[in-house]
Amino acid sequence: MIRLLLPLGLILGVATVQAENWANWRGPLHNGSSPEKGLPSQFSPTEGVKWAVSPPGSSAATPIIWGDHVFLTAGDAKTSKQTALALDRRTGKELWRVDAGTSAIDGQYSNTCSPSPVTDGKTVVFFFGTGDLIAVDFAGKKQWSRNIGPFAFQWTFSSSPLLHDGRLIMQVLQRDVAVRGNGKPTGNESFLLAIDPATGKDLWRHIRPSDAVAESREAFSTPLPFEHNGRKELVVVGGDCITGHEPTTGRELWRWGTWNHTKIGHWRLVPSPTVGGGVILASGPKNAPVYAVKAGGKGTLTNRNLAWQSHVQQTDDPADAAPGPQERDLTTDVPTPLFYEGKFYIVNGTKKKMYCVNPADGAIVWSGDLGGKSPLQSSPTAADGKIYLMNFDADVFVIQAGGTEFKLLHKANFKEAGDDTRHRSSIAISQGNLYVRTGTKLYSLGK
Repeated sequence: MIRLLLPLGLILGVATVQAENWANWRGPLHNGSSPEKGLPSQFSPTEGVKWAVSPPGSSAATPIIWGDHVFLTAGDAKTSKQTALALDRRTGKELWRVDAGTSAIDGQYSNTCSPSPVTDGKTVVFFFGTGDLIAVDFAGKKQWSRNIGPFAFQWTFSSSPLLHDGRLIMQVLQRDVAVRGNGKPTGNESFLLAIDPATGKDLWRHIRPSDAVAESREAFSTPLPFEHNGRKELVVVGGDCITGHEPTTGRELWRWGTWNHTKIGHWRLVPSPTVGGGVILASGPKNAPVYAVKAGGKGTLTNRNLAWQSHVQQTDDPADAAPGPQERDLTTDVPTPLFYEGKFYIVNGTKKKMYCVNPADGAIVWSGDLGGKSPLQSSPTAADGKIYLMNFDADVFVIQAGGTEFKLLHKANFKEAGDDTRHRSSIAISQGNLYVRTGTKLYSLGK
């Protein structure tokens, strides 16, 4: 009996390790990577497709996966309905849908369904740019709902929620005055909000001040849970600075800034922070440098607390700059960097280039041109030695991770006739499959 059970236990253990959930938009490690194996490197809309379904509308959100459930959002342009959905992971069959009110578009090819959902395996939380926050159990029963708006953003607000250590964390970094009719006329506060995921009631609310002006106060990033030398914190970027916060109260532990010395007023911040190799990576917007802050800081940090930065801006004092590779194209305006197997992967979506970077000093291991005709605003994800990424035109790229040179393994186009979406959804990875969201379809690729 023992001889028979031991191999079975080992088999089940391996299966459990490999069958990873993708519970939030950046995956199980909050850095864009997964320990999954056996993933495809060759596919197309007609090759290697497990199933493909047509959701009731588009979304830039990343689908999330837990067990045999796939959760996603959709905004129907014809009916202006926004919807939360659950699909069967094995077949793609719709299990349930929840009406989430009226969606809106902002003229920049985005709608209010852009935030990605999040789950802890019991509750799935959907957030929409309208301010609507909805918690649903896995059977599709609504547990609670509330609205945390209005928001003072020029474009549609789309920060994704974080569910971690029993707290639902919402980040709202916004203007202090209304813009284009959005938000209160005055007195809009930037804040972090912790909510009890079981009841929807506030646990704490922390005001996050900023010296930024106008649109530079706005951020579309998502908080990052992080632990260093036994200290847990939430890392937040936006409003021209980076901050670390105590998770149980929201209290600010440290702050570094700024990448915006001359108070430029249109530098909204999109990429979320990424952690790896003892540094916290944050990306300034619109060709500003990438900054690596040494982990473990306290209080107000200076440039001496930077491990490196990618290049020196003309407005900076070169004598006060951190060391780094001095590569001006090593920057990212929208895609969040990936950390995988000891390296950062940074995508310059405008110039369609990818960089493999050492965390310790910012040294560029390799760089490569992705090609294609359109920019990239989705964020790279990785597993099984491969990096996956999609551009506006729904070209899906497969890049070999690691090594000493850039290697494009595969490219396939998933755009259908009549699909005028700018494709921004990141590719989710779970239980042997890739989940590719286009403007008209959700594909499950792989075995």
